[in-house]
Amino acid sequence: MRERFHVRAVRLQRGFTLLELLVVMVIIGLLVGYVAPNYFSAVGKSESKAAKAQLDSLQKALIAYRLDVGEYPSTEQGLAALSAKPSGAANWSGPYLSKPAPPDPWGHAYVYRHPGQRSDYDLQSYGRDGKPGGSGDAADILN
Repeated sequence: MRERFHVRAVRLQRGFTLLELLVVMVIIGLLVGYVAPNYFSAVGKSESKAAKAQLDSLQKALIAYRLDVGEYPSTEQGLAALSAKPSGAANWSGPYLSKPAPPDPWGHAYVYRHPGQRSDYDLQSYGRDGKPGGSGDAADILN
């Protein structure tokens, strides 16, 4: 009788079989394969929304700058003119941004040009790849 109890105790301590471990790994792999694409597409959309929100706040600062100085900062002065007084800006009442202009959500600097090709100024992010053009996450985000 003691031998039967001892045999059962040894069987309980053995752990999982290789087949059980493989089944669990396959299930985890299927779950990751299903969830990961949805998760990463949501991350890409949130980065684009963040870039659009940052562009909006930069545009508001540029408008305030123009109302005070009379014109938008030049391309050479760039967005730095919103946080530090540039030379030759007589009526500058800034700073219009509390800190220097942040990079876009992908770590690239926003591109600012005055005069712009589409309007008085162009303000844009080149997206994830940091290059003009592209589609999806690499698409340009424009003012």
